[in-house]
Amino acid sequence: MDDELNILPISSHIKSITPVPVNEDPEGLSESERDLKNLKQELSEDFPVGPLIKKCCTLDQGKAVVTFLDAILDKSLRSTVALLAARGRGKSAALGLAVAGAIAAGYLKESLVLESCIDSPGVLVSMLRILTKAVFPQCADGLRKSAYLYFFTSIVFMVICIVLYNVAHKLPIMQYYEELKAEAVKEEKAEKRYITEDVHSLVLKDWYLVLLITGYNVFDLVGKSLTAVYLLENAKVAISACVVRLLFFPLFIGCLHGPQLFRTEFPVSLLTCLLSLTNGYLTSVLMIMAPKSVQIQHAETSGIVMVLFLVVGLASGSVIAWFWVI
Repeated sequence: MDDELNILPISSHIKSITPVPVNEDPEGLSESERDLKNLKQELSEDFPVGPLIKKCCTLDQGKAVVTFLDAILDKSLRSTVALLAARGRGKSAALGLAVAGAIAAGYLKESLVLESCIDSPGVLVSMLRILTKAVFPQCADGLRKSAYLYFFTSIVFMVICIVLYNVAHKLPIMQYYEELKAEAVKEEKAEKRYITEDVHSLVLKDWYLVLLITGYNVFDLVGKSLTAVYLLENAKVAISACVVRLLFFPLFIGCLHGPQLFRTEFPVSLLTCLLSLTNGYLTSVLMIMAPKSVQIQHAETSGIVMVLFLVVGLASGSVIAWFWVI
């Protein structure tokens, strides 16, 4: 089978197949090798392209790295580059060189993930299945032992990942980039002010944000539980209360930029708890009322739609929060 998944005929004539002649120059280089050498010489003085191109082994790999780096160095984040090739063509190596170029270009605050092979977990599972089918009998006891082996293998890999995660920060390269990241954060704080940076406490220090988040979660749970004590059954009042909650926005702005009295821990904590309390209660009220407001055959669909919009709203709020700069 060739690279294009064409099944090649098998016959005795295979023995008489001779290699295709390659046109070589006086230096013994083929046309593609000569083009790769010229490309390396042409970009040798460009940083970071030059040093990375020298690592390429084929012309196609060199062109792929150049295309990746053109998109990275443009820094507009408006282009997407896809690389498709058969196995064994150096895709992972080209992507690795592109990641190195991205780091050199200053993309230290971005999370760059390189997935070298999607099929690796599938290969592992398939090999385990072959092993269990060959070793264990195909009965209830054998299937039980197979399941134990699957779970044991997963646990081993998870333990290995946890150990590697906890020792990775000790590597010199990780410490180097942590220092660069700390310097970048200092520069960013000097230029911009985010809401999370303005929320601080000289008394509670780094416990302040932890306690705020804990208080939000606790009062959100309390709000959801209050429906068991009193359930608001007026839909117009519930929707109006949701709209009124928009007043929390100017109140929090006042805690950030208002008088010194509003910038203390108590007003911010009180508003946070009220925000979570009303969020938990009104969310539960609307989730309970929605299925009751339609015909019985549509009640389940109504609940699904409510959950869908809730999840979409939470996801949208998380995305918008990245752009909420005060």
